[in-house]
Amino acid sequence: MKYNLLLSMPGGTEWVLIILAVLILFGGRKIPEFMRGIGKGIREFNDAKSNVKREIEDGMSEKDKQASTTTTTPSRPVI
Repeated sequence: MKYNLLLSMPGGTEWVLIILAVLILFGGRKIPEFMRGIGKGIREFNDAKSNVKREIEDGMSEKDKQASTTTTTPSRPVI
């Protein structure tokens, strides 16, 4: 029960304090650059995530195709 308090989302007052701290640390001029950097990072992360997902799906479909071709091909006995 104690741990739920640590993981809960900040309320209105906490957001105001966070925004003030960011303004003090970065200043008004640096915030747009900071946000652009965060956006780029998120975009790159999502691109990498989708590439990995596509590679996994391609590998699974390749494996399924190979399995279906080996089971449908009649094998002749070796004499």
